[in-house]
Amino acid sequence: MSFCPYCKRQIKEDWLYCRYCNKPLISTVDIGLSKSIQQKPEVHSLNYLNYDEEELDFNFDLNDDEGLNEELIEIENQLKEKELLGEPVGDILINKASVYYKQRDLEKALKNLEIALSSFSSEGNTLKIAICHNEIGLIQEESGFFEQAIYHFERALDILNELEEFHKVVQVLNNIGNVYLQINDIEHSYESYQNALNIAERENLEFEAIKSASNLVETLLNLRDYDRIKKILLHNTKFFEQKNDIYGMIQTLIKYGKLYYLMGEDNYEASFEKFQQALKLIDKIQDNISLYIKAHLEWECYLYLGLQAITWDNDIEAESFLLKSLEAIRTFEFRDNIKEGLVLENLAKLFTLKGEDQKAIDYYNISLEIYEKFGDKAKVAKIKHDIGKIFYEFLQDRIKSIQFLEEALELYEDLNFTKQAAELTSLLGDIYGKSEEFELAASFYTRAKNYYRELEDDFNSSILEKKIEKLNQNQKLS
Repeated sequence: MSFCPYCKRQIKEDWLYCRYCNKPLISTVDIGLSKSIQQKPEVHSLNYLNYDEEELDFNFDLNDDEGLNEELIEIENQLKEKELLGEPVGDILINKASVYYKQRDLEKALKNLEIALSSFSSEGNTLKIAICHNEIGLIQEESGFFEQAIYHFERALDILNELEEFHKVVQVLNNIGNVYLQINDIEHSYESYQNALNIAERENLEFEAIKSASNLVETLLNLRDYDRIKKILLHNTKFFEQKNDIYGMIQTLIKYGKLYYLMGEDNYEASFEKFQQALKLIDKIQDNISLYIKAHLEWECYLYLGLQAITWDNDIEAESFLLKSLEAIRTFEFRDNIKEGLVLENLAKLFTLKGEDQKAIDYYNISLEIYEKFGDKAKVAKIKHDIGKIFYEFLQDRIKSIQFLEEALELYEDLNFTKQAAELTSLLGDIYGKSEEFELAASFYTRAKNYYRELEDDFNSSILEKKIEKLNQNQKLS
């Protein structure tokens, strides 16, 4: 009988990966890390609920289509047999959903989970109803339907709280936090992760507390709470070293790299070193993990290494790292992924710096499509703003620049992004002023001045006053 060294649950001898806590079952890898090296925790891997019968198995070979088809045939036979005998089929349907998930057919996976949910509902099996809601939520999240994902996670959470299944409650709270983080709702993301951490500590769920704290770091990075991040990462480092948990060490290294990057250029060397250490460890365990997991671990390493290379004016390395990040995302994504939009956006910025304006616009447009699909209006506005500036400053295409800038302005105003709206109305005033469209220019300058007054920015509002006065003088002369 074997047990997972991390979550202590019973496992099968042939598992390369614990299907309960998603950890690689590695016992022979030489970690080779000094105990004095600080490292980091957890990326946003999907945390499926611990399910004692059939569960969605996340460790899979992306190229094993033949084996998966054979598995589907076997499941169909089991399903027909159960239906003939009038026996419950919910567990088999979850297994079937797992196979479709591995085949990247999210629609069929979702359909089977919904049928399983109906089956468990008719049986009154509340625990498995909760599990189905969680699994559906994960697929909705991956498909970009974030509101639906939150709905199903909250349904699962309500049931699990009633059942006092606190281990599973913690996992679902982390899933909710992940969704809120993706849509940049930092307040609700923080609340979900912190609640998960509080419950895990109260119930003495050590491993879940470590994972929840690791997830919490992601919101703390947005809040720039560096002192608390350092405390969490130091604690997690000691835990993962004691457990000889190389997977946890990799995740911790990645978070340290992000921390040092956000702390500014003086810490870029430390950030670079952490990401390189993470990549070396990933290479060391690559034979023991799936391509999917490997890509999930690598994408942020390459993204931040690319961003650092841009700062260091190393365009060749920057492009190489960013393209590797994009390749990693496309390995684990099922459809358009919002992470892909982020990498494409940074590739566009790189090509802008290199003076390859049309290439930059092409990358911006692809990222724009992704952000529009996921409803990220702030990103859409920012990219339209950037495209408009390229057309204006480098390509001298006044018509297209105005088109993109005015579309960006409308979004900024809808979002109540006053600072960005002020900058953009001022720029549009400049553009119309240069073409001697004085009334339009004055209109935009006046709007800009009002925005700056709202921001209590006397310096810029004074500049706008002078621009308006100059326009009025030019109008009189013309």
